[in-house]
Amino acid sequence: PGQAEMYAGLQELGVANGEDLKETLTNCTEPLKAIEQFQTENGVLLPSLQYALPFLDLHGTPRLEFHQSVFDELREKLLERVSAIALEGKVEERYKKLEDLLEKSFSLVKMPSIQPVVMCVMKHLPKVPEKKLKLVMADKDLYKACAVEVKRQIWQDNQALFGDEVSPLLKQYILEKENILFSNDISFLQNFFSPSPKTRRQGEVVQKLTQMIGKNVKLYDMVLQFLRTLFLRTRNVHYCTLRAELLMSLHDLEISEICTVDPCHKFTWCLDACIREKFVDNKRARELQGFLDGVKKGQEQVLGDLSMILCDPFAINTLALSTIRRLQDLVGQDTLPRESPDLLLLLRMLSLGQGAWDMIDSQVFKEPKMEAELITRFLPLLMSFVVDDHTFTVDQKLPSEEKGPIPYPNTIPEAFTKFLQENRIACEIGLYYILHITKQRNKNAFLRLLPALVETFSDLAFSDIFLHLLTGNLTLLSDEFALEEFCTTLFDGFFLTACSRKENVHRHVLRLLLHLHHKVAPAKLESLQKALEPTKQSGEAVKELYNQLSEKLELRKPSPAEVTETPSMELPLPTVPTPASR
Repeated sequence: PGQAEMYAGLQELGVANGEDLKETLTNCTEPLKAIEQFQTENGVLLPSLQYALPFLDLHGTPRLEFHQSVFDELREKLLERVSAIALEGKVEERYKKLEDLLEKSFSLVKMPSIQPVVMCVMKHLPKVPEKKLKLVMADKDLYKACAVEVKRQIWQDNQALFGDEVSPLLKQYILEKENILFSNDISFLQNFFSPSPKTRRQGEVVQKLTQMIGKNVKLYDMVLQFLRTLFLRTRNVHYCTLRAELLMSLHDLEISEICTVDPCHKFTWCLDACIREKFVDNKRARELQGFLDGVKKGQEQVLGDLSMILCDPFAINTLALSTIRRLQDLVGQDTLPRESPDLLLLLRMLSLGQGAWDMIDSQVFKEPKMEAELITRFLPLLMSFVVDDHTFTVDQKLPSEEKGPIPYPNTIPEAFTKFLQENRIACEIGLYYILHITKQRNKNAFLRLLPALVETFSDLAFSDIFLHLLTGNLTLLSDEFALEEFCTTLFDGFFLTACSRKENVHRHVLRLLLHLHHKVAPAKLESLQKALEPTKQSGEAVKELYNQLSEKLELRKPSPAEVTETPSMELPLPTVPTPASR
């Protein structure tokens, strides 16, 4: 088969090949004469060569080497010429030339030495004839060898084949996101949301998909369809991130063919700027509102796409951080949430993002109704927590009277717990408020509100993104881990309530302890080590983390030699009483 491949297609063009020479030599009486004649008929037809070739023979240069170098040189020239033809003259003429060239050369497409030329011709043709595309598609090796420009023409009419190419990339993308969330590096400075949108778009998967799509609207639509389907099937919000990143990657390359037809382009572009700043300022808020208000009757389907863009965790993170900031401003201004249009817009976008799955699933394209109680009861509740903190801080600074210092409030209003359980938006904002107080090292507020997180809407408090951020922020309270009350509330009261039923929580606790075990009191650490021991059902990741933790704890234990140390020969120094302060 190797020999046959080498000469594939030459016969069709009337060019002699190895088989012809074999036949000539088999049926002739004078082999040397036959070889000479074959060389004359099939050699390079240049009269001046007749004298040069014997000269090369004298230098011991094999004829094969000479012909090979001539062939390589000609092939390079031909490749350059094909690329030049693709750019010169009138459009119809240049493509006509390339089509003629393809027609003549296509029969040699399986010949390894000629294949690059055939592939180059196809690459420069905006429309390769259907018949040729089918032949390429049917042959695994040819399909593999052809340029992405040709593959795009094959893919646009073969969704299943395109799906096979895209699927491993999407799996890789999700895996990369999960690896960041479960990374052993825990820090409040560097977290999942740290990379800028522009940096994220340079990722391998986004770049590969961008290249595969090129300027082809049909392929872009197919990728969006895959992302919608996978989002519906798995509820995995990272597909929403990829939806936005892909559009913005094409925006960076100024692919107007696609950007102008995606109705979400300008909205995504504006939101991307907010994500970069991690804040929605007033000017951009008005722009975003304009896009939402501008959805015309009959075009409501665009809300499905906009909701997916807003469901991207990076968008939710920006909207939630902006909401917390806005609430603090309102406390300072003595203003109620319902009187702040900016705040209401943030809630409207959060609501649209959080409702993405339901909207795409039900195909009912209208904005989710905002619950009045969220604005009239829940947000004022959150503001009252901010006020509690201010009051407590001021109280601490006042000279204490006989009645002693005022304790920090330690009860949670029942309504707060209920909202976190029953209202998705309230839960999201509540969780971000808890991240906010943790980042401020506000231990009192943290211990007060943490019990409310044991039961939340759709278990949001045990989601990977929240736990990733919480573990990072908890490093700021690392000194508190030595205290029994703090550890009991955090581990026994929160983490361990879900460890046995949620493997991801188990992983996050182990990540946290790997980072902060040296801060935890030894007795507590021992009981945690017992409680966190993997079961038979535990996955490999949990076992691996547990082993790492056990190794670290083993290293910390004092060696038996240290414990049974020989008593020192030196006499103890007498204790000197400290002089009483005068």
